[in-house]
Amino acid sequence: MPGHTGVVDDVVDAVTVPTGTASRTHAPPPGRSATPPRTAAAPPRPHPRPRPGTARRPPSPLARVATATLGGVVALAVLAAHLPPAGRSAPRTAPPAAVVGPPTTWAQIPLYQETVTLLPDGTRAEVRSGTDPTFLPGSRVLDPAAATLAEAFGASSAAAATSHGVPRADAAAQVQRDWLAAGTVPGAGGPYEPMARAALLDLRTLLLPGGAAVAGWSERWRYVWPRDAAFVSVALARTGHVEDALDVLAFLDGVQAADGSFQARYLPDGSGPPDDRGVQTDGTGWALWAAGLVVAELDDPTERAAAAHRLHPLVVRSTQHVNALVAGTGLPPASPDYWEVPERSLTLGTVVPLVAGLQQADGLLRLTGDVALADAAARAATRSQVATIREFGGSGYARYAAGGHADAATAFLLTPFLRAPAPGAHDAWLASVPTMRRPASGLAPGAGWRDDGVSWTPQTSLYAWVAAENGEPGLAHGWLDFLDAHRTTAGSIPEKVLGDGSPAAVAPLAWSAACVLLALDALDTAASTTAPHAAPLPR
Repeated sequence: MPGHTGVVDDVVDAVTVPTGTASRTHAPPPGRSATPPRTAAAPPRPHPRPRPGTARRPPSPLARVATATLGGVVALAVLAAHLPPAGRSAPRTAPPAAVVGPPTTWAQIPLYQETVTLLPDGTRAEVRSGTDPTFLPGSRVLDPAAATLAEAFGASSAAAATSHGVPRADAAAQVQRDWLAAGTVPGAGGPYEPMARAALLDLRTLLLPGGAAVAGWSERWRYVWPRDAAFVSVALARTGHVEDALDVLAFLDGVQAADGSFQARYLPDGSGPPDDRGVQTDGTGWALWAAGLVVAELDDPTERAAAAHRLHPLVVRSTQHVNALVAGTGLPPASPDYWEVPERSLTLGTVVPLVAGLQQADGLLRLTGDVALADAAARAATRSQVATIREFGGSGYARYAAGGHADAATAFLLTPFLRAPAPGAHDAWLASVPTMRRPASGLAPGAGWRDDGVSWTPQTSLYAWVAAENGEPGLAHGWLDFLDAHRTTAGSIPEKVLGDGSPAAVAPLAWSAACVLLALDALDTAASTTAPHAAPLPR
């Protein structure tokens, strides 16, 4: 899900099969929103057909330090005392196996490609679906001597790759191996190490010169979504690639509007948006949140201050923009969020990233000596968090303040997003799981998402990360097992998993790869008792 959940881009390939007929859904033109998903009951859970298997620093202290002012703490406590329970806790175990199906209405979506490969000259190419590519060890560079090269991505591309010769391919592969060695591999030595290595290589291959972290390599995903890029930057930083993470944020700094807003997505050359999807408010919050977590990964005070100064223009514009958005009631106007559909009512997925971003802005601004704006950010964060709890808490943190279905944005109410979980949020998050589960045992973006049998890896990997960060290792391992079992033959994590367990749509998807790495990193940290703690940012 490249900053969206496929409402727009992949619906062109979704096929539903009513009893006795087969028909292709009608897609909107590229760049236009499809009809919002209909409300549906939880589907039956048939057995998946999984593909055959294949001491770092602790989490950022910036994401752990309490930031509310004394008045904010009192307000939150008083407000929490008057809220009804957010929901009963779901069983704290791995996601259960599914039951038999399939229904005739399951979507049939192709796998667009197995992965993305790096050619010896530095260009990227898709690896065709249905092939089993051979890479040079420790890289995403196809072996030019392999018999499957032409089959993998076309005779003309294969000829171009082969013409560079084995030495140039080896050199390109060595660059990626050196990059891996410069950081850490979460889950190293355990069953998830191959998935982690593949996810790291996929992120590195999708990261273009100049810091453009594209969501995927399929044509409709070859853009930079601020939302996706924010998660990628945090994953890069927490795996020891802070300079790359800062480059990703610098790209966002370069495309951000003067008023601090972000369009839904951008061309990778930084020249602007590719279409008229318009502004999506949560992007500003995600950029601020990511900046805080990335800077906090730097242990050296001098390096940390230098990084904060480098990001200062992005942080200032973003903070001023969010402060203005929440200046009245503490809540911003309605905006499309990661579902990427028009919204007339404010969603949880829009407001919570703004709170998370303001909390991070507080510490970042103090590092650069901008105390007045830091104080304003802290006040705005508290005001907006109180308003969010007041408006959404009574419904158990449903997608809309007025109520409705559970939404994957419930995860944003917990660490590592908010520095302290919102009252009742952990129970609401657990309660959302069975309502969002799909046939192959992955998750949908929300309980009200369309009932087509599709599991979405961005939400599933997001929940794995949140589980790992919030004392639910059984859930984290269960979702990581699911993701590991449904990778492509090249080892990449696809955007979707169909009801029968088949990987589908774009692969790799950067957001999903990032969340898998972050989940494994959090599990490593939880298992470590000796890792040094980085110094927190000032307040």
